[in-house]
Amino acid sequence: MPKSSHSLSALPSQTTRPLEQLGLRLRAHRVHREWTVAEMAERLLCSPNTLRALESGKPGTSIGLLAHALWLLGEIDSLDSVAPAPAGLVAKRRVRKSATQGAAGVIAEDERDF
Repeated sequence: MPKSSHSLSALPSQTTRPLEQLGLRLRAHRVHREWTVAEMAERLLCSPNTLRALESGKPGTSIGLLAHALWLLGEIDSLDSVAPAPAGLVAKRRVRKSATQGAAGVIAEDERDF
């Protein structure tokens, strides 16, 4: 079955390269601790193949697994620097639609560009 153009394998290199670099850094941390793939996978509660996917930067790998790996490697605080909020933005601020806007998930005629 052919892959859809909407699959994660079709992501641009601007997305995949940083993931691959992150995977290499995770691998370097594991190797520095002298943990084998099997040992790290056991600690992560995943299969060795899943760990290899994480270390290869595969985009379909779980963000939860990434967070767990960072925690095991003593690097969980590094997530705080990922996508910092714009200055002045209040965390957990809710966005509300005005009553004049259409229903959620419905594209208005003036929003269609095709």
